[in-house]
Amino acid sequence: MSNKNVVPEAREALNRFKMEAASEVGVNLKQGYNGDLTSKQAGSVGGQMVKKMIESYENSMK
Repeated sequence: MSNKNVVPEAREALNRFKMEAASEVGVNLKQGYNGDLTSKQAGSVGGQMVKKMIESYENSMK
């Protein structure tokens, strides 16, 4: 499976979403390479993204 998004706008939206989630948990993401993040920092960003997706889904079901 390819790591490329089919729709370029989807990649941009996902990047904005990731930056927003990182900001909310106090992780300073840079554009481009972020391999210097700790596992804890990266996990907190991913966890925040999942939390926001679940909240969005739950709100859409109301």
